[in-house]
Amino acid sequence: MLPGLSRQKGMRAKATASGVVWRASQQAEKTDRGSAAKEVPVQLCLFAIAFAQARQASAIDLANPQDYLLQNVVLMVVNMSLSNGRHYLAIPGPSVMPDRVLQAMHTAAPNIYHGDLVDMVPGLLTDLKKVARTDAHAAIYICNGHGVWEASLANVVGPGDKVLVPVTGAFGHGWAEMAHKLGAEPITIDFGKRNAIDPTQVAEALRADEAHEIKAVLAVFVDTSTSVRNDIQALRVALNEADHPALLMSDCIASMGCDRFEMDAWGVDVAITGSQKGLMTPPGLGFVFFNDKADRVRGQMERVSGYWDWRPRIDPDIFYQYFCGTAPTHHLYGLRAALDMIGEEGIENIWARHEVLANAIWAAFDAWGEGHDLQLNVEDIDARSRAVTSVRVGTSKATDLRQWCEEKAGVTLGIGLGMAAPEAPEWHHFFRLGHMGHVNAHMVLGALASIQAGMKAVGLPHNSGGLEAATQVIANNAIG
Repeated sequence: MLPGLSRQKGMRAKATASGVVWRASQQAEKTDRGSAAKEVPVQLCLFAIAFAQARQASAIDLANPQDYLLQNVVLMVVNMSLSNGRHYLAIPGPSVMPDRVLQAMHTAAPNIYHGDLVDMVPGLLTDLKKVARTDAHAAIYICNGHGVWEASLANVVGPGDKVLVPVTGAFGHGWAEMAHKLGAEPITIDFGKRNAIDPTQVAEALRADEAHEIKAVLAVFVDTSTSVRNDIQALRVALNEADHPALLMSDCIASMGCDRFEMDAWGVDVAITGSQKGLMTPPGLGFVFFNDKADRVRGQMERVSGYWDWRPRIDPDIFYQYFCGTAPTHHLYGLRAALDMIGEEGIENIWARHEVLANAIWAAFDAWGEGHDLQLNVEDIDARSRAVTSVRVGTSKATDLRQWCEEKAGVTLGIGLGMAAPEAPEWHHFFRLGHMGHVNAHMVLGALASIQAGMKAVGLPHNSGGLEAATQVIANNAIG
């Protein structure tokens, strides 16, 4: 609260405010625009202080047109934001929804008994399998990623069954917890938050299981919390070398349609994903891909939940059995548009695009962080996701940076999920940048430029050269 002012001083303050506005307008007319730009912020501060003093001393009369104009200038100064415009959601899911997908969903409710919707669904399954690179089976569920965790497990794991879970982040622990809630016994091998799964250790655990009590290996391909990418093909080699019959199950929720994934070629028995990341469709659809080996295990189960059972969904007698009820109509329209976009670009080209954009991001952070605490969470390039990048800054400035980017620049960055307890000071030391699905060079470069501006604004120590490094990667790889 400002100290009390006499009306005479208030009138002088009002005159000062009016003078500041006049000088700012005169400065804007100068030819030396750089000099004018430097003066304007100072003038705005002086103006705001003077106006507040005048208002405090009751020297402002809003019935007076000149005073009313001064107040509008104050409101304009206070409300001006560089974040106005199209906001960029740069979190690692939900990802940016293409206009084409949103427009496809903007339609009247369809007939769910016959017609275009009913005819469309078999083609969705065919095209989903192309993205997963499999000739096996595909089932659609109305659920999120946690739902397909349970759907995949409910078909092959029962109470008392053991599953081996190599963990590289929060989502590995989450899948293990889901197995535990279904009555299974998860055996976890924790590789920390910065390193990929070591297939050798997995092979040792499998060889030690001489009775073959382990029914499945649950491996998260890309853990969204840490941005660690694991070598799923190497895990198949480990299973084969150990001569172990366990199913290889892979969580591809953060990675499918972004990081190269080859279900059949890599020997994966069950793969799961969701609609809201690389598949560019709003959250709400989950997908389970499974081969005949996995289905044989399903056939040996004493009981499978009626809702999660994948068998009716892949070969329904009646249309509603695809979804165990009413179809998720508008999500399906959006998914059809997204799969069309994927097919038009080609999955190999999509993987290549994500590779280049990820390398541009890494180049920027490598340049910014040299000699500072700012660094990528994953040091090994081969173990980095091409869909999400987790960053550690060493101070609470990560939260300050996220807030600045969202409020001042219109770019929303992801929180440092699972890197520290929410109540711990270290929780504020991390953030994530999503670069999955409907994303291109100008979006990534815009996000990086906003991050650099934010680091300057909040005082996060960094070197120059990050944007130069990123743009060089883009320039070197903008082929075709």
